[in-house]
Amino acid sequence: MVLAARREDRIRGLADELGRAIAVRCDVTDQAQTDALVRAALEAFGRIDVLVNNAGQGLQAEVEQISLDDLRAVLELNLVAPLAMMQAVLPSMRRQGTGAIINVSSGTTFADVPGTGGYVASKIALERLSAIARNELAGTGIVVSTIIPFATSTEFLTSIRAGRADAEAMTAGAVFDPPEQVTTAILDLIRSGAPRADLVPAAYGGTRTSTPTL
Repeated sequence: MVLAARREDRIRGLADELGRAIAVRCDVTDQAQTDALVRAALEAFGRIDVLVNNAGQGLQAEVEQISLDDLRAVLELNLVAPLAMMQAVLPSMRRQGTGAIINVSSGTTFADVPGTGGYVASKIALERLSAIARNELAGTGIVVSTIIPFATSTEFLTSIRAGRADAEAMTAGAVFDPPEQVTTAILDLIRSGAPRADLVPAAYGGTRTSTPTL
């Protein structure tokens, strides 16, 4: 495994724990760093079989109050960076004739909740980008899929771009899934090669009717 994040100390400890894994400091909004990440992966393992685009940031603000600078930053991380990572790994995957790309969206795309417009726009755009890339790569052995988690216990709220108090109020009382449930769903999606999967409860428009088994 190749673990990439801006906080290298966090992923280095995880890489040591996993074994046969490397940690690479990478800001995915910086093309030089994404290119270096791909080189490091190829130097360590000789191939890239799976890309999981999981970096992302929230933004909570009603349309009239959205800061355009905040929106541009969120689009850069949530949409442009996944595209850049896809472009970076595709040459290697094409040479192999196989590969899986998983783009991580959000269950917030299932509803029109006030205050989520900027964030949801970035994730809806990512979903469409994934679907079109999947069609463009049909027949190459490379499969692009989208995973749509629901509320998940991560650092998402503490690292939100703007509107943390409003986001916390909106999610107050919510039951958060453990990250392992999303991990399991991603692995299942890689194995199946399906276009998309979600962990959104049926009551909110998703396909989840029960708690997934880890």
